Amino acid sequence: MMRALITGAAGFIGYHLARTLLAEGAEVIGLDAHDAYYDPALKAAREERLLALPGYTAIRGRVEDPGLLSDVFARSRPDVVVHLAAQAGVRHSIDHPRVYLQSNIAGTFELLEAARAHPPRHLLLASTSSVYGANRDMPYRETDKVDQQMSFYAASKKATEAMAHSYAHLFGLPVTMFRFFTVYGPWGRPDMALYLFTDAILKGQPIKVFNHGRMRRDFTYVTDLVRAIRLLIDAVPGTTPASPEDSLSPVAPHRVVNIGNGAPVELGDFIAAIEAATGREARRELLPMQPGDVPATWADTTLLRHLTGYAPQTPVAEGVARYVEWFRSYYG
Repeated sequence: MMRALITGAAGFIGYHLARTLLAEGAEVIGLDAHDAYYDPALKAAREERLLALPGYTAIRGRVEDPGLLSDVFARSRPDVVVHLAAQAGVRHSIDHPRVYLQSNIAGTFELLEAARAHPPRHLLLASTSSVYGANRDMPYRETDKVDQQMSFYAASKKATEAMAHSYAHLFGLPVTMFRFFTVYGPWGRPDMALYLFTDAILKGQPIKVFNHGRMRRDFTYVTDLVRAIRLLIDAVPGTTPASPEDSLSPVAPHRVVNIGNGAPVELGDFIAAIEAATGREARRELLPMQPGDVPATWADTTLLRHLTGYAPQTPVAEGVARYVEWFRSYYG
């Protein structure tokens, strides 16, 4: 039986991943702080549903608290660790960078120290497509140079990639870093565009469309993303030879993997999918580009397919329709 520790388990992605592992019969320890960056009631509702399932244990706490993760590792001895806990949000990091320093960088340091003392079979950490920053060569490949991040959020996640590589090299920790591309779906965060657009359209309010709508995103449906994570849990770096397109480090069991749909969608088409799902027309307020943002993202998923035989493929229209159905059910 797999014993998995998920940090950020009451979060959007953590909730879906925990449900998937529990459905397989795994034992899941979920750590989450339930902080107030967005409505804690949504996190509590996710956790309540997880606690109703056999095999789930919830722990409340912040990953950056010294000694907390070391104690959790020592008591639980997880063989798989998926580190999703982080302060998210590009724009929030402009005004509140210290929170990202504490949660993303200090929190990841505490995780790596705990894993050093009690090594799991596989340590998997969430990064972001935002690390590609000013890189304009698309689709983004894991082996691309990523030295020009455009927000402190992206810089903090790039720092965690480098930190994890050093621990993989020094202590032989098998590490996989995920670079997520615009994840969406039921139980999503209220600060995400899909929530903001859906909520405003259903209320008859205008939606804010930045860069005058000239945006493209590689929208990735959450259950596709979780399926990819689950398969990558078994693709432990260092257990198989590297392929030509691999990002496996030459000096450490450390790998970076994109998880995206592999097909960017125009923002206008995304909004049209919400209009179709809600049966209402959006009122658009066209605005300039926001600081720290990028006009487009696009994942090369060749490595993911090579490692797992799988690539996300849920069409945006289908995924958005599922989200709107959940939104109406949850928020009434």
